[in-house]
Amino acid sequence: MSMAHRTRPRPPESHVADSHDLIRVHGARENNLKDVSIEIPKRRLTVFTGVSGSGKSSLVFDTIAAESQRLINETYSAFVQGFMPNLARPEVDVLDGLTTAIIVDQQRLGTDPRSTVGTATDANAMLRILFSRLARPHIGPPSAYSFNTASVRASGAITVERGNKKAVKATYTRTGGMCPRCEGRGTVSDIDLTQLYDDSKSLNEGALTIPGYSMEGWYGRIFSGCGFFDPDKPINRFTKRELHDLLHKEPTKIKVEGINLTYEGLIPKIQKSMLSKDVDALQPHVRAFVERATTFSVCPECEGTRLSEGARSSKIGGVSIADACAMQISDLAEWVRGLDDPSVAPLLTALQHSLDSFAEIGLGYLSLDRPSGTLSGGEAQRVKMIRHLGSSLTDVTYVFDEPTTGLHPHDISRMNDLLLRLRDKGNTVLVVEHKPQTIAIADHVVDLGPGAGTAGGSVCFEGTVEGLRAGDTITGRHLDDRAAVKETVRKPTGALEVRGASAHNLRDVDVDIPLGVLVVVTGVAGSGKSSLVHGSVPRGEGVVSVDQGAIRGSRRSNPATYTGLLDPIRKAFAKANGVKPALFSANSEGACPTCNGVGVVFTDLAMMAGVATTCEECEGKRYQASVLEYRLGGRDISEVLAMPVSEAQEFFGAGEASTPAAHRVLTRLADVGLGYLSLGQPLTTLSGGERQRLKLATHMAEKGGVYVLDEPTAGLHLADVEQLLGLLDRLVDAGKSVIVVEHHPAVMAHADWIVDLGPGAGHDGGRIVFEGTPADLIAARSTLTGEHLAAYVGA
Repeated sequence: MSMAHRTRPRPPESHVADSHDLIRVHGARENNLKDVSIEIPKRRLTVFTGVSGSGKSSLVFDTIAAESQRLINETYSAFVQGFMPNLARPEVDVLDGLTTAIIVDQQRLGTDPRSTVGTATDANAMLRILFSRLARPHIGPPSAYSFNTASVRASGAITVERGNKKAVKATYTRTGGMCPRCEGRGTVSDIDLTQLYDDSKSLNEGALTIPGYSMEGWYGRIFSGCGFFDPDKPINRFTKRELHDLLHKEPTKIKVEGINLTYEGLIPKIQKSMLSKDVDALQPHVRAFVERATTFSVCPECEGTRLSEGARSSKIGGVSIADACAMQISDLAEWVRGLDDPSVAPLLTALQHSLDSFAEIGLGYLSLDRPSGTLSGGEAQRVKMIRHLGSSLTDVTYVFDEPTTGLHPHDISRMNDLLLRLRDKGNTVLVVEHKPQTIAIADHVVDLGPGAGTAGGSVCFEGTVEGLRAGDTITGRHLDDRAAVKETVRKPTGALEVRGASAHNLRDVDVDIPLGVLVVVTGVAGSGKSSLVHGSVPRGEGVVSVDQGAIRGSRRSNPATYTGLLDPIRKAFAKANGVKPALFSANSEGACPTCNGVGVVFTDLAMMAGVATTCEECEGKRYQASVLEYRLGGRDISEVLAMPVSEAQEFFGAGEASTPAAHRVLTRLADVGLGYLSLGQPLTTLSGGERQRLKLATHMAEKGGVYVLDEPTAGLHLADVEQLLGLLDRLVDAGKSVIVVEHHPAVMAHADWIVDLGPGAGHDGGRIVFEGTPADLIAARSTLTGEHLAAYVGA
């Protein structure tokens, strides 16, 4: 092929293949969408905005991304599909021009104790190969440096059949890097025996205080019939042998009342049944027991590095893999730059690129050994982005869910650059977002609304950012809103003294947090805000901490069950109709027998994707027909659960259905801006911001004196932020102290007192760079926050 032929310019005539430059959505009706039809330009950055609950996620995630995912899954063999999640086709008439969708959401990374930032990205794998090639002394293959791989030695005989049979002795060894003492967890757990039993009592007197271990059931029979000790003797009079049998005995076959059983000591038993499980997934009373009974301390053998002695002794230039993982990523990148070995040149280039992406995305302050469960939602989302930044895929649709959550205004501009870089590679980027800074860079904006829940679900505006500003939608009107700094600030009633705080990257910080006022703790991502607030503010009586962690609950849980609202409602129905309350629970006697009160029936089609269909008998209402004949104020229980909070508030407020207990809970839900949520909406469908506000509403009933909130504006529209500020003011005016970790300039401007951490992230942060009123911060402009806040209020 001649050179001239190769560099031939593209023919000018347009090709039909280039004409597909739109994603067309026609007639979308998922959740609260009202027959939405829009066209989204491909290879552009489109921002979806609108108040919380207006249908943004329903359109972007539940319609466009879900259908793309479903179509990709259908290309796999039936065998593979059997292992994949079953996706039903979204409710939409036409979806055209879809491309492969990659969803980068804010789900926290796994809380497995062995999962770290390094294992969640490819960085650890590359480091392990690097050490297995260059480190001295050489201890083995990459697995020898992995704290997730145990060392194994096995020996046995292999019979080789050749003419005369003969056995060959063989030994098998695998060198792993796991610390044998803590099994790669970095911490060892000790059990506080005083929390397991009261040693002044005998077993029959109820000495055991472990949940579920009563002497009435099977455990009683096992302890009485095993013969290892006398169940009527107080535990403090047990011999050494008897105490060992009670606590540590290895599984032993016994026969009790003619039944073969296995007896096992208490400690191995509760270790298997409770301690090895994710704490958050346990029932509340079991979780409380586990937190009481276990104390975690750094593993004495590996000093928390999770690695075996061999892996720690093998070094490159005096640095072991444990040291490398403990470095701040920005420093590790410098160290890798200093390595020069032609035998691993391609690996060094790839590793360096991966580490530089961390710094670019504003996560250079993390270290690779940071447990992934401790990352915030925004940090987890940015760690996932790192995988995609280096990817060679183009013409992909990237879907982001509020990528600026947890970012200081200074970091948002970095995030904007990354979104634009993904777009410039030829990808379609769809972003659900509220921050004006990110809306401003959009090529195309879709504004949904006008309200939330049933009042939303329509497209209010489609077009450019300038068009949105000029338009008369809620988002357009609020886009240039600026909160003013308060003329006068409240006077504190006291102070929380924090002395010598040194959690994570804090540098021996001393600070007095004023009480009785609205305090905002701010600073760039990684400056130590959460470490200060969660690590040093005492977790004592009266401190209510509300974060954005997932609410544990199945698809049966909803706002009514979570907030305890269902109890007074069931009692009111029962009283009005003279029947028992259990009939009005979809998890109890009143449940529809066909779907067991779930409202949908799952049909498993063996090798093909299963489907969820609305239950035909109860039509998704979850109750037996007979229960729906009982009414309160003219409504049946399923109609009440379908009401949005605002309507239910009126319904239970006055008239025949007046129920003060229910009305109080509903007022709190409306206060935190959840007036649009329906009482029966499954908790699994709520966003992070909605979950936090639901927790806040639940906690407001407690007698807390200090409220600690972690970015309560996450997922809030500009118009809703005002309502949140009103709520925070009401809490403070009621005599509470409110401490908020927040980046939103409107909240900072509204504060009575600001504590600004910095000046940078990681080891460049961890110091207090300013404490005082917002007006002083703007006047001084001595910190990054001060500059951005001054620009925001137009000072």
